[in-house]
Amino acid sequence: MKSLNKSGWIAVFVVSALIYGSIFGSDDDRSPVSTPTPTITQTPTETLEPSPEPVPPKKRGEALKALAKIPIKGRAPKTGYARELFADDWNYSNGCDTRNRILWRDLVQITYRSGSSCIIETGVLEDPFTGQVIAFQRGVRTSLEVQIDHVVSLSDAWQKGAQQLEGYQRFLFYNDPLNLLAVWGPANSQKSDSDAASWLPPNKGFRCAFVARQIAVKAKYGLWVTQAEHDAMSRVLATCPKKRLPT
Repeated sequence: MKSLNKSGWIAVFVVSALIYGSIFGSDDDRSPVSTPTPTITQTPTETLEPSPEPVPPKKRGEALKALAKIPIKGRAPKTGYARELFADDWNYSNGCDTRNRILWRDLVQITYRSGSSCIIETGVLEDPFTGQVIAFQRGVRTSLEVQIDHVVSLSDAWQKGAQQLEGYQRFLFYNDPLNLLAVWGPANSQKSDSDAASWLPPNKGFRCAFVARQIAVKAKYGLWVTQAEHDAMSRVLATCPKKRLPT
């Protein structure tokens, strides 16, 4: 990492403090990340390009076929939304919570906390959003470097059909591994509750997989997409028309 002068370090400190105030996802560590966090720039995709030409049916893979079946509607009001309407914490099953299960799935070179077969103490993440390799170390000042992202955010889901789901279905949505990815904390914060029309991963090589996963989640839970979101997804999948859905 390049060295920063005094003013640079001050700027980094301010940015880090702002990021910490908005980040959610750590299970038991709530202090800010101590390492500098470079700015991620992203331009809303719907303002850049016209609606894509449709891919011929014979050339469509699973993702495009599934997208064609998802209803296109306007975004419903956010009225009544609260994160707790999905879940107020991760699900625990057989003594282990969803967050640690996703860390186990997505990290490599993992070690467990002493005396535990669940809590991940260290590991290495190749962040799908940015392509960075991140060394994860559980701790007060380090855990937030790696967070668990809801690929289809809770707020976006709420405004596109999840209001109509039963409580247990929203709980399943919150804890569904299909909708969860371990990612770099600042990238997760920058994505926030955006859909594909307003945010795509800076790592262009991951965009097809990202969009396909969003489609799989929305199809599974009967959610819809906006026209701008549909067009953004179509543009991405036009570069990989045979893309399959994740399972």
